[in-house]
Amino acid sequence: MKKIYLILIFLCSPLLYSQCPKILDHDIRLLDSTEYRNLCDYKEKTVLVVNVASRCGYTYQYEALQKLFLKFESQDFVILGFPSRDFFFQEYKDESKVKEFCSTKYGVTFPMFSTSSVKGEKANKFFKDLAGATGEEPGWNFHKYLISREGRVESFSTKTEPDSASFIESIKKIL
Repeated sequence: MKKIYLILIFLCSPLLYSQCPKILDHDIRLLDSTEYRNLCDYKEKTVLVVNVASRCGYTYQYEALQKLFLKFESQDFVILGFPSRDFFFQEYKDESKVKEFCSTKYGVTFPMFSTSSVKGEKANKFFKDLAGATGEEPGWNFHKYLISREGRVESFSTKTEPDSASFIESIKKIL
């Protein structure tokens, strides 16, 4: 009887349901802040990770990303933005300018993180893990990684429009 009771305690344990996928277990500084956030805070959500830039030919995608965020936010969906200067320095050096640009020009309300490298040897550890999980590192700004609640990662190129029917369908499948 004791064994059955212990097994039931284990199976009903909150720890079983609150495990953070390894891919999300990173502490990253929020944009223009000294505050750090562990990405495990988003473990119960479908997560879309995008490396962004304010002065890029694909910057217009911010508008569709914000709409996507608002559309699915109530279904435990979140977008995480990662400004990067990896591609011809198309991002402001000053994080306060990045933050101001995103909020005033595109009304961005999804979480934005500190400016960092997203490719190659200098890439932040999170992006190294994303590239390792998919076999693809960003080739340009606005590369997208879609992470399921279980930690499965799918990669989408810069050219994948956030409001395209096929991309939205990929999100809906794992919501």
